[in-house]
Amino acid sequence: MEKIELNLIKEAKKGNAQAFEKLIKQHEQKIYNLLLKMTNNRVFAEDLFQETFLTVWKKIKSFKGNSEFSTWLYRIAVNTVLMKHRKKTINSVSFDTPILTSTGEIKRDFGDDWSKNPLATLENKELKEELNKAIKSLPDKYRTVLVLRDIEYMSNEEVRKILKISIPSVKSRLHRARLFLRDRISKYFKGHK
Repeated sequence: MEKIELNLIKEAKKGNAQAFEKLIKQHEQKIYNLLLKMTNNRVFAEDLFQETFLTVWKKIKSFKGNSEFSTWLYRIAVNTVLMKHRKKTINSVSFDTPILTSTGEIKRDFGDDWSKNPLATLENKELKEELNKAIKSLPDKYRTVLVLRDIEYMSNEEVRKILKISIPSVKSRLHRARLFLRDRISKYFKGHK
């Protein structure tokens, strides 16, 4: 952790709202992007963003520095989404980057390539909807790992720290999520031949 960040954390723990605001400014875009990718809904993401940072403000004194501050923030953000999801169904993940599978990549954003072909655009919209349905139907523990690893590009170690699970669990959950998506998308393509 940088010395500036450590000082801001120390001041925020004392109740210094200005220090807390500076600390949050350093991380707010990454946290918002994570929430948006996990919910695929700007309104939910904004609400969860507010909730996340209210929780951080309430719990800042409990931050011990055993992990990076950003890891602690991600953990709170992920837990906020999961808790809200348990209470109420929210929309699933939006995909703008390719899905990495054992057989290669599946491109997620097709609109730009074939935007002049109405049939292709319609098919791509259907594929995106199918992909979002597939992600939405994943159990929370698999969806969360998929978002953190494949969309946020975090390392297995970072995901392990955020979710407080073992590296083998991270790998297993990611593998199962990818297999599920591959199976679901394969069925989609078989139905559209």
